[in-house]
Amino acid sequence: MKVSVYNKEGEKKGDVSLPSEIFEVEINSDLLHQAIVSQMANRRERIAHTKDRSEKRGGGRKPWRQKGTGRARHGSIRSPIWRGGGVTFGPRKERVFKKKINKKEKKKALFMALSGKAKENLIVVLDKMEVKEPKTSQLSFLENLPCKEGSKLLITPKGDEKTYLAARNIPDLQLMRAQDINSLDLMSFKYLVFPKETIEILKETFLKKDD
Repeated sequence: MKVSVYNKEGEKKGDVSLPSEIFEVEINSDLLHQAIVSQMANRRERIAHTKDRSEKRGGGRKPWRQKGTGRARHGSIRSPIWRGGGVTFGPRKERVFKKKINKKEKKKALFMALSGKAKENLIVVLDKMEVKEPKTSQLSFLENLPCKEGSKLLITPKGDEKTYLAARNIPDLQLMRAQDINSLDLMSFKYLVFPKETIEILKETFLKKDD
């Protein structure tokens, strides 16, 4: 598969071949959905937490004697049926949301996400990208590319603090190293933008033979 290569002025400078092992994989929507669901679950934070009766303060003394008062018997004011008492079956921080997916399935889902973007012509390749200063204006060339309308994931061949600082104030743009991409983030953005060097990094990272 070949895609167009653009310079910073938005001019077409030729074509580049994308490796078929990564960008021409048959899409299995069920597997891709499974990978995305597992990644969303693994990122989920355990925030909600309720206290049961053993974690509530007070309630050490019996509120009134067992018999002779005419009232129902109670052993603690921190019982779940009392106002201010513990909560029964409430959400707990001990809950585990993680979902496991095999390495090969995860990698295949990643290739499917990339293949889907390539098939829909949502990949924009740059001839080169150089950010000299950590300023938003250094990435103004994105306005000249055929990805002006819509969210963009800028995939860099390596981590660069200047590029990160330049990109963080641009709405609908996220920066990510080629080694760190995953199917969830790829599907969260409309366009994928990366320089030609990124293609080699993808091949080196994801086309290694499995042990």
